[in-house]
Amino acid sequence: MGRPARGQALLSRERIGAAALALVDEHGPEGLTMRALAERLGVKAASLYGHVQGKDQLLDLLSELVNDEIDLAPLEDSDWSRGLTAYAHGYRAVFLRHPNTIALLARRRVAAERALAGYDAVLALLARAGLAPEHAAEVAAVLDYLVLGSALETFTAGFTRPPAEYAPRFPSLATALGAATAGDTAPTDLDDRGFSLGLAYLLTGIEARASRADQGAGMLPS
Repeated sequence: MGRPARGQALLSRERIGAAALALVDEHGPEGLTMRALAERLGVKAASLYGHVQGKDQLLDLLSELVNDEIDLAPLEDSDWSRGLTAYAHGYRAVFLRHPNTIALLARRRVAAERALAGYDAVLALLARAGLAPEHAAEVAAVLDYLVLGSALETFTAGFTRPPAEYAPRFPSLATALGAATAGDTAPTDLDDRGFSLGLAYLLTGIEARASRADQGAGMLPS
């Protein structure tokens, strides 16, 4: 990262956050240290503490930056299914750009204003879809699992051999991989298709649960 232009403050929370995110993107969670951050910004490590009081506040800042990239506008769509679909794809796209942040942020408290606003908007949308508050909370959790899990893991990259090579010992695996990657379909597309399929199942489940709630049952069959 270059030095700021003449007259621009050498350090700010914005510059520190941007540098921290770049470090994590490039070097993974272990690359984010106060010393590495100071070196990237061209300052002494002690200078950072006037803006962030240590690693914990730095992670809060990182969370703010990443959540700021998530577009909440689709959650205002009058068609809740279309809105949730667009939001989920946008949410996933952010973490596909910054997959190394998941390990740092996924188990932290939710404190960033933008993140809290996002959860509030998701839950409001699910209420419009007809879910009771407790069921909406469950669905919001499932959405997190689906988005963050799919951004963190790539299914197809785990299978490095051509499908036929799996056939002698793992015939079902070979058949499924061969069928899923046949023709002009790129193997990496399977990850995107898997996410879309999981999301479609989730939307179907929301509709079914909301319908049962209208009928007074409220719960999906186990």
